[in-house]
Amino acid sequence: MNAFNQLVMERRSANNFLPNNPITQRELDEIFNVVKMAPSAFNLQHTNYLVVTEDGLKEQVQKAAFGQYKVGVASAVIIVTGDKEAYKNTEKVYEGLLMLGILNQQQYDDEVQDVVSLYESRGEEFQRDEAIRNASLSSMLFMLAAKNAGWATCPMIGFEPDKIKNLLAIPDHQEPVLMIVLGKEKVESRRPRGYRKPVGEFVKYY
Repeated sequence: MNAFNQLVMERRSANNFLPNNPITQRELDEIFNVVKMAPSAFNLQHTNYLVVTEDGLKEQVQKAAFGQYKVGVASAVIIVTGDKEAYKNTEKVYEGLLMLGILNQQQYDDEVQDVVSLYESRGEEFQRDEAIRNASLSSMLFMLAAKNAGWATCPMIGFEPDKIKNLLAIPDHQEPVLMIVLGKEKVESRRPRGYRKPVGEFVKYY
């Protein structure tokens, strides 16, 4: 088994963390330096991560997550948001290609106009869907990168988005997509892996 396959096989959603295992900003930055390579539609990089490690704030986040124990003992609680207005940064995102000469001015103007027009014409529902789609792609890479760095994670939807938005001053254009708890797993409490469908049950070839 190669290293990537082994990493995927060993990654599990952890439901019980060992307390008192702080993670440093430097360690988190090393993970996020991998995560920034995640794919995103038109390279708009819709995803933002709000990292909570301070105990007092983490307690408040735990309350907004229905008091779940794993939130309180996690080394970090991470709120993943998707930017519904990411398309408004298209000029900035593509500017480097213009400066490097990969795009000429006409190509740059056309690409920026095409992206902005698409998002504006498709409306708010599409913009929200795009925020969620792209944040979900990024989140999976975050969990794999964290596992590769020796940290366990668990993605969660069990939280009250409005309370989290108020608590962390999240603007309206940022859509809370997931909460991810991160820490050192209490391995002895891990359940056996759940049933996985055979490939033939979820793949069709045409």
